[in-house]
Amino acid sequence: MTTTGASATEVTMPSTRTRDAEFEAWLLVRQPALHRTAWALTGNPHDAADLLQTALAKVYLAWDRVREADSIDAYARRILVNEHTSLWRRAFKRREHTTYKVPETPVDDTYDDGRSQALWSFVQTLSPRQRAVVVLRYYEELSEAETAEVLGVSVGTVKSQCSRALAHLRDRAPRSLSPEEYR
Repeated sequence: MTTTGASATEVTMPSTRTRDAEFEAWLLVRQPALHRTAWALTGNPHDAADLLQTALAKVYLAWDRVREADSIDAYARRILVNEHTSLWRRAFKRREHTTYKVPETPVDDTYDDGRSQALWSFVQTLSPRQRAVVVLRYYEELSEAETAEVLGVSVGTVKSQCSRALAHLRDRAPRSLSPEEYR
């Protein structure tokens, strides 16, 4: 029996369409949360978008393998952290760029309860590893074990890095960020 007009590429297309549809459905649901995580890791929306794009490309390439393991979100977060770590290790990212123009910063009159931009600017002063631990533990609300798994370190390392990061933040954060009951 022969098929008329069906080429080899047409025969494989339905599985590619299904794969693309599954990835797109996952992406529609998870992209905002992953972008927030990338933003928290990088500190600005532009680097976060680049980081997220790289991570999503890697998730797409590994989609068949990752989808079957039911660990897509963990895999995507792991890629975000690893790619961010790779970026800050590169020497060209550490160079300072001088400019003569001072950026305009708008005045924000909204109430800040210590969990918005002012706090995240202090989180950005942490080392990349400590920042990754803080973001995964407190922003993504992962357990110590889940954070350790994403970062590929022991639970003890997560605990020590988190403790050091919080001590660093407590020592350097202005009193204005402290909640009223702790003053």
